[in-house]
Amino acid sequence: MKQYLFHRRLRSGLALLTVASIAGIATPSPAQNVPVPKSAPKVREGGAQLSAQETRGPSTTGATQAPPTPVIPDPRRNVPANIFATFDANQKAQAAKVSSYLSSLQTLVGNFVQVGPDGSKTKGDFYIQKPGKVRFEYDAPSPIAIIADGSSLAVRDTKLATQDIYPLSQTPLRFLLSDRIDLLKDTNVVNVTADDIYISVTIEEKQALIGTSRLMLMVGVKDGQLKQWTVTDPQGYDTTIAVYNLDSSKKVDPGLFKIDFTNYVTPAN
Repeated sequence: MKQYLFHRRLRSGLALLTVASIAGIATPSPAQNVPVPKSAPKVREGGAQLSAQETRGPSTTGATQAPPTPVIPDPRRNVPANIFATFDANQKAQAAKVSSYLSSLQTLVGNFVQVGPDGSKTKGDFYIQKPGKVRFEYDAPSPIAIIADGSSLAVRDTKLATQDIYPLSQTPLRFLLSDRIDLLKDTNVVNVTADDIYISVTIEEKQALIGTSRLMLMVGVKDGQLKQWTVTDPQGYDTTIAVYNLDSSKKVDPGLFKIDFTNYVTPAN
């Protein structure tokens, strides 16, 4: 039941991150309804909607960037769900590039734009310290923050002074926060696509009590940096996180990843 409630919260906003979340992952937003996503009017090869930003190519790091326009996956896409999926040499090479990039990161700081299943947008800042630590802070008026301390993940509501605690191992964020990862060996990759703009890798997870969820990671072809990820919950709702102004050299305060069990109430099951 607790896992089910967590995925309901992911569906209504981010998770992780939620990231994850995080993962993007998804966080709830106040008074948000969740209708079925509308189909994209124009779709690129691989099932993602073309945005205006794509015609200009991926953004580069350095000067402060304006918030990007997230690439929203086409809800009509049909990603193969085959645990025995095979990939050609080019697909394996692209997946290896993404794996190498993720494994090379130790810290990452930046901004994000989140698009919920209903098209609503929220923004904020995020901080990653591997392995297993992340913090998502949403801009006002959202009261939500997401903190992972290496083993647990807290979805915190600062307005209500409450937080829900979940095992990090049960969220999509763990793939982004792993110290080292080989996507083809360590996860169930069901799709790898590449064009002139992005390399996209889709991971699928099946859990007996929850159902099937997916995480699609997108990395820029030209600069090799993480651009966004999309979490698809078992009901088929997408939450997309686009990241920008990335800095992998900035020192991160370890205190950002401490979960406060004193000032925030953890609701009972």
